[in-house]
Amino acid sequence: MSGHVSGFAGRSGRLAKAARNTLADIGPLRDNPDYRRVWAGQSVSAVGQQMTAVAVSVQVYDLTKSSFATGLVGLFSLGPLIAFGLYGGAVADRVDRRKLGLIGSAGLAAVSAVLAVQALLGLGAVALLYAAVAVQSGFFALSSPARSSMIPRLVPRQQLPAANALNTISMNLGMTVGPMLGGILIGAYGVRSAYLVDTVAFSATLYAMWRLPAMRPLGEAGRRASVLDGLRFLREQPNLRTSFLADLAAMIFGLPRALFPAIAVGFYGGGPGTVGLLVAAPAVGALAGALFSGWIGRVHRHGAAVLAAVCAWGLSIAAFGLVRELWLGLALLAAAGCADTVSMIFRNTMMQVAAPDEMRGRLQGIFIVVVAGGPRLGDFESGTVAALTTPAVSVITGGLACVAAVLLLAARRPAFLRYDARHPTP
Repeated sequence: MSGHVSGFAGRSGRLAKAARNTLADIGPLRDNPDYRRVWAGQSVSAVGQQMTAVAVSVQVYDLTKSSFATGLVGLFSLGPLIAFGLYGGAVADRVDRRKLGLIGSAGLAAVSAVLAVQALLGLGAVALLYAAVAVQSGFFALSSPARSSMIPRLVPRQQLPAANALNTISMNLGMTVGPMLGGILIGAYGVRSAYLVDTVAFSATLYAMWRLPAMRPLGEAGRRASVLDGLRFLREQPNLRTSFLADLAAMIFGLPRALFPAIAVGFYGGGPGTVGLLVAAPAVGALAGALFSGWIGRVHRHGAAVLAAVCAWGLSIAAFGLVRELWLGLALLAAAGCADTVSMIFRNTMMQVAAPDEMRGRLQGIFIVVVAGGPRLGDFESGTVAALTTPAVSVITGGLACVAAVLLLAARRPAFLRYDARHPTP
């Protein structure tokens, strides 16, 4: 009998160990109360912000009955995101990052409150919605570099990959849960309900920021921190620069989201519901990749991992252009999203570890611009190629071009393949 018991205990122990090695490492949440509060606050706020994004689009379309007017919402958010992303990074390297994060979160909460009030009053002013979206984007871009550059001060270096995986889970939970909850609430109680929930949700982030200690940048940057200094630093640091270029290659050549409506009809004979599935599939894959990221902390060759992940993204997208079964297409898009998560975790960790503290804010600001601008360039690239050829050709060649760009980066920068997180060099 004791033999059976010990055998069962042994199998249970092996299963528990396998689970720890496979599932996301929650060590940063368990060991660091400040990080735990920040993560929880950002997770709640991310859901609320995605609810607001859905509500704004619904409200603009209801008021105008115009897809063009609804599309302008993205344009009004892009400009402030780029301008204030760069500026916010420089500010984050000059001032107390806790205060900047607190101001940004308070500003975002105030904008959500304004949106709730205009919906409750039934103002129906599209210009007000555009202005609110622009201000909201500005506050987000101003404070996001500060929040991101706090992470290396909240968790030890060896936990940074796990912390970045948890941040990815938080972001993708917001992108998947937020729109679904927003749609349910809007359908039942109108857009005002989504705005009100978002306003209340910011209390979690405000509380987390309030509890943090002061976080002035280390080093000698002080008043001399500028956007141009950040750009010069990035130009002079080949490993960090290569990580940015790899991400751009993935977004410009391998992101066919602008073709999803045409693909839904041409590939699968579907409609808007199919488009929604295509849009959601990469986010579902990204969430799965972050949930099963326990192995990431044991990988030290971060440069090689980034290039391998971006290659996997490109190959998955190219294969997506070849298939005509919806379930297989969704699986390939999910695989691409999973690869993107792996790349993002390693790229963020490289930026946080290899860059000095006084430069982290500006690099995070540049990162925001890349993340905001890259997909827009990708929309232009894929749409142009599709117009000259076909959507299928655009998707396939885009994925292969992404792989070719990564191989070129590997050939031109072999030191990036040898980058070791135990001995980080920017």
